[in-house]
Amino acid sequence: MGLFKRTKSRQEKLTSTDTVENGQTLGNGEPINDTETTEKTASTDVLSSLGDMPITEHLIELRRHLIKICVAILVIFLALVGYSRELYNLLSDPLVAQLPANSTMIATDITSNFMAPIRLTVFVAAFFAMPYILYQIWSFVAPGLYKKEKKIAIPVLLSSIFLFYAGVAFSYFVVLKGVLKFFIMFAPQNVLPMTDIDSYLSFALKLFMVFGLTFEIPVVTLLLILTGIVSIQSLEDKRRYIIVGCFAVAAVVTPPDGVSMLMLAIPMWLLFELGLFLSKILIKEAPSPALASVLSDKK
Repeated sequence: MGLFKRTKSRQEKLTSTDTVENGQTLGNGEPINDTETTEKTASTDVLSSLGDMPITEHLIELRRHLIKICVAILVIFLALVGYSRELYNLLSDPLVAQLPANSTMIATDITSNFMAPIRLTVFVAAFFAMPYILYQIWSFVAPGLYKKEKKIAIPVLLSSIFLFYAGVAFSYFVVLKGVLKFFIMFAPQNVLPMTDIDSYLSFALKLFMVFGLTFEIPVVTLLLILTGIVSIQSLEDKRRYIIVGCFAVAAVVTPPDGVSMLMLAIPMWLLFELGLFLSKILIKEAPSPALASVLSDKK
C-alpha cells in the first residue's frame, strides 16, 4: 500500500492542525488531548485519502519520478561520455597489470570498441546518480509511511547508499585483482591470455553488482527483524545454516574459483553478524510468554 501514496496538500495539513488546536473531537466523540492520538488520526486521514485515489494518479506520480531518474542519469552520462575511453582504461588496469608482457586485450566484434566504453559510462552514470535515484523512490513511498517508519527509513536509505558504494569499492580494489591473478596464473603455457573487452566488462560489472548488493545484508537483516518477519533469537538459532547458505550463494553467483567465493562468502557472514549486532542494540525484543510467566512468578 505504501507504494501508491501521495502527500497531503499544504491546505489539508493546515486544516488538520487547526482542528486539533481548536479542541474538536474525533468521530466517536472523544476529545483530542493526546499527541499520539493526533498523529494516528492524521496518519489515518492521509491513508484514507490516498486510498481513494484512482490507480491512474498513482501511475502518473510514479512516471514523474521515473522521468526525473532517467533525466539525472542522462545528464551525468552526457557529462562523462567524453571520458568513456579513460573510464574503460581505469576499469581494465587491474587486468592489464596481470597480463603477460606480449599480451593485450582484444575486440572480437566490430562494435565492441565503441559499445563497451559506452555501456560502462551508463553504469557509472547510474552509480553516481544512486543517491538521487533512492531519493526519488523515497519521495514516492514516504507519503504512505507513518512518522515512526519515516524515522527508521531515512537512516536505512543513507546506510544503503554507503554500503553499496563500499561493496563496489571492495570488489574493485580487493577482489578483482585477486580473481584475475588466479585465472591468469592457471592459464596453460601454450595459451596466451587475450581477453575480449566486452567479456571483461560483463564480468567486472557482474562482480560489482554482486558485491554492492551483498553489502546490503546488514540493512536487510535489520529490516526483516523490524518488520517482525524474523526474530533475533531465530536468526541466532539458525546461524550455522545461514553461514552454510552464504558459502552456497557465493559459489553460485561468483566466477568458478575459490578465491572469489571466499572473498564473497566471508564478507557475507561478517555483514550478517553486523546486522544482527546492530539489531540487538536498536531493538529490544519482548520476552516470550513462557519466559514472561516465569519472571512474573519470581516476582
